[in-house]
Amino acid sequence: MNGTCVPPSDSLVEYAAYVGGRRIEALGIPDALELVRAHNAAQEKADAFVWVGLHEPDAPEVEWLAEVFDLHPLAVEDAVKAHQRPKVERYDDSLFVVLKTVAYLEHPELTATSEIIGTGEIMAFVGPDFVVTVRHGRYCPLAEVRERLEAKPKLLGRGPTGVLHAIADHVVDRYLHVADDMQAELEEVEAMVFADVSARDISRIYNLKREMIELKRAVTPLQSPMSTLAQRRMIPSEMREYFRDVVDHLARVCEQVESSNELCNSVLQAALARSNALANEDMRKISAWVAIMAVPTMIAGIYGMNFDHMPELDSVFGYPVVLGVMVIACTLLYRGFRRNGWM
Repeated sequence: MNGTCVPPSDSLVEYAAYVGGRRIEALGIPDALELVRAHNAAQEKADAFVWVGLHEPDAPEVEWLAEVFDLHPLAVEDAVKAHQRPKVERYDDSLFVVLKTVAYLEHPELTATSEIIGTGEIMAFVGPDFVVTVRHGRYCPLAEVRERLEAKPKLLGRGPTGVLHAIADHVVDRYLHVADDMQAELEEVEAMVFADVSARDISRIYNLKREMIELKRAVTPLQSPMSTLAQRRMIPSEMREYFRDVVDHLARVCEQVESSNELCNSVLQAALARSNALANEDMRKISAWVAIMAVPTMIAGIYGMNFDHMPELDSVFGYPVVLGVMVIACTLLYRGFRRNGWM
């Protein structure tokens, strides 16, 4: 281990030692861990821990922390690489938890290239006396969670598993907000499909469908790990009901996302059917006008053949009669098509 107090980069967001729910000052991460372990060794109940937060660290920084907290190499490798599926794994006496984060990205108008859902990850190493969080992506920062916990020492008194619950609850709450925003977006598109008779551009619906799939991929795989987390023996019995509450909220989000995804499928099918109906209507109009124009074209073509022996060529009233026949035939065809809804 090197002698520096903190990882030598700007990836360190914050670190602190907490004793009995209160924050105490420490010169560095190793010093904070030493203080915490000395306190826990002298007490019957271990109520002190260290919480270190990183944002998109490099491999040497995580490896440095792995030496300090004795983290498992496989979990360290996952934390560096990112882009992991949601999971909960146990390594000796610590847990490694991966949570997908999502965010609703504001946009002035939904277009075919709009980015609606932003994703990231939060990885947490949870041990008996430490929590190390590694965040990838700019979404779902944990400063709000730390401030809320520090404002309520009773919550911090729950220890590292209390911090893990607060993080998971914060992430799932974000899921709820994003799912509600996506539902509102979907309802707006649905109204556009069924109300605007000139709406034929379904690329926006395809874009919304793509973003719905992105949200589903982030949310749904977390159900199984969170359900097993609430049953882990490392989770104190008094904390299990809190994790079960997070699982209930997550189940609600998954149901809402699944419902929205099905609605998006229905809207897409309706938009395709409407687009086909509008195309058929255009084809009928074109066919009707072609049929109308075919009559004068045919008559003009017959009288333009320039044969010498054509009886009508010598008639005084031949020209106006032919024009009259053209007008009458075209008028009758037009009225017929109008009556049948083709024009």
